[in-house]
Amino acid sequence: MTELSIGDIAPAISLPRDGGEIVSLSDYSGQNVVVYFYPRDDTSGCTKEAQGFTDLGAEFAAAKTAVLGISKDSVKKHDKFRDKYELGIPLLSDEDGDVCERYGVWVEKKMYGKTYMGIERATFLIGADGKIARIWRKVKVAGHVEEVLGAAQDL
Repeated sequence: MTELSIGDIAPAISLPRDGGEIVSLSDYSGQNVVVYFYPRDDTSGCTKEAQGFTDLGAEFAAAKTAVLGISKDSVKKHDKFRDKYELGIPLLSDEDGDVCERYGVWVEKKMYGKTYMGIERATFLIGADGKIARIWRKVKVAGHVEEVLGAAQDL
């Protein structure tokens, strides 16, 4: 598993998004990018997080910061999730888990005494220089989007 640190060059991303078009991290060169990983579409925490990033979209844009959400859900699931909650951020599909592995968010988790592999809720703020400026791991949704926005505004 990769352990990324602040100052590292962000691993490349090139994945299909809701709607099917391919989105690459390099598409955003010269601007800041928030890449947030979430476990699954249409679950309460993931929905709140996606709605938070959507609601503050104008503020992120004013901070010259794009926002990309990534999970292992299919493009079709992302389309349903986006439409159901009128989400305004690209949702990228990492079905084979390659990007999750490179960002070190595919981890062993435990729930109700069972151990399984899943996506750790984590957020990476990537500066316009392509380097990781901030990392949040084991994210708690409440207040997180606002904290990320503050960090983006400080870049």
